[in-house]
Amino acid sequence: MAKKPAGAPIKGKKKIKLNNDDRNLFAFLASFFTIVGFIIALILWKEDKYVMYYAKHGLVLFIGQVVLAVLTPFLFFLIPILWVFWIVLWVLVWISALSGKRQKVFIVSDLAKKIKL
Repeated sequence: MAKKPAGAPIKGKKKIKLNNDDRNLFAFLASFFTIVGFIIALILWKEDKYVMYYAKHGLVLFIGQVVLAVLTPFLFFLIPILWVFWIVLWVLVWISALSGKRQKVFIVSDLAKKIKL
């Protein structure tokens, strides 16, 4: 039997269609693990618009986390309030991802919408 050359398309390979529970779970994981979740979603579920919607939210949350870490020495008196605000946004994104609907989360959704992939 002859071997196929490297890179040859595999016949009969189908795209995996996610059911709603899987989509909700993967969207939750992508937002929960922020940058790591975004990278995993980008590699495994790039075609699924729902998962990528919340993966972009995770990326925005990660960027916000980095900004807060950089600003800590300069705004030391505001940082605890900003971290609580960030955590509240993070939890709201989780809840939205598990809901099964694309819901807007204050600030995060507007910034995530600007990310083009």
